[in-house]
Amino acid sequence: MAHYVIGDVQGCWDSLEALVAQMPINPRKDQLWFVGDLVNRGPKSLKTLRQLMHSGRKVACVLGNHDLHLLALAAGVRKSQPMDTLDDVLRAPDARELIDWLRRRPLAHADDGTLMVHAGVLPHWTVAKTLTLAQDISARLKSHHWQDFLHEMVHGGRPHWADGLQGQKRLRAALSVFTRLRYLHPNGIPDFKNKSAPEHSPGLIPWFDAPLRRTSRQRIVFGHWSTLGLLIRPNLVGLDTGCVWGRQLAAIRLQDGKVFLQSSLEGTLPED
Repeated sequence: MAHYVIGDVQGCWDSLEALVAQMPINPRKDQLWFVGDLVNRGPKSLKTLRQLMHSGRKVACVLGNHDLHLLALAAGVRKSQPMDTLDDVLRAPDARELIDWLRRRPLAHADDGTLMVHAGVLPHWTVAKTLTLAQDISARLKSHHWQDFLHEMVHGGRPHWADGLQGQKRLRAALSVFTRLRYLHPNGIPDFKNKSAPEHSPGLIPWFDAPLRRTSRQRIVFGHWSTLGLLIRPNLVGLDTGCVWGRQLAAIRLQDGKVFLQSSLEGTLPED
């Protein structure tokens, strides 16, 4: 079995379809992984969700910040933003089925010696701790009270992670890390505001360059950081290459590190 990991799609279905056509996929054996942000900003979020939900291929997805934004809109706990392209999903006759499928996707996925998250992990988190936190959040999203949980996640504030946090504060802090992390301050506190590339962000440390990171020997694949672009190091793969901003959609085959790139077919949006 081969595993192909695909970067942030964000509703760019045409680019995804063209990218997958490049891959020598065996539909009976191989698996497609998605690093999150399946939807929003691109023009075909509805088709992307439907195709992945009903795909005959084996598909593994983790939730990204735009996926959580869609869930929060569906739960009625957040308002639409000017650049959103999610109305067709929310108004679709199968919207409830799509939302139920999406909220059952995990925050972290581990298989084949690889950990997949959307944004990143904190340096003192082990793989086991990462998966436990992800499972705790997923259990709430899968529950009958998922709307209440998302209301707390959206409106309860964003505490900085500390090992002593309990309850909802602990889950809110972990959820921000999973879906929004890029940088750390030298004191280890996450910076969730800066979206620039590292060469333009002096004084901040990319999460994966933090000293003594406990997952440094674990292969991690992630997305979320379009200004970072394609990043391939031993045990580290960043796959957000800005397809929705008119650049490329990227994928990697984990077994041999072969990279696949597809130029965006969706046009160019003004990058935020």
